[in-house]
Amino acid sequence: VQLQASGGGLVQAGGSLRLSCAASGFTFDDYVIGWFRQAPRKEREGVGCIRISDGSAHLSSSVKGRFTISSDNAENTAVALQMNELKPEDTAVYHCAVANFHDPVVKCPLAYDHWSQGTQVTVSS
Repeated sequence: VQLQASGGGLVQAGGSLRLSCAASGFTFDDYVIGWFRQAPRKEREGVGCIRISDGSAHLSSSVKGRFTISSDNAENTAVALQMNELKPEDTAVYHCAVANFHDPVVKCPLAYDHWSQGTQVTVSS
């Protein structure tokens, strides 16, 4: 099981980026995929999560209304994090992770089994 996060980059405030989390070795069908970020000198923060099989999702209050999470392909092996109206405080290394959690998402699970490497998102003011 491997996860790869990609799509990071440098963008001006107000701009958009689309991150992708791709799986190899399995499909996301009935798992929960979470997105996390960690800024320098700050603790890791949960951004949101999605359960592909029913589309249930949850986003943190800091990104709700600006970010969305969705399936990124028909094979259910990739999940996208669409980030709009980016702010300098969104600057962080972003990771995705998979949780062995099979219920509809109301809140994101706390435990994740597999993690991707990070992709850097930098938002300039």
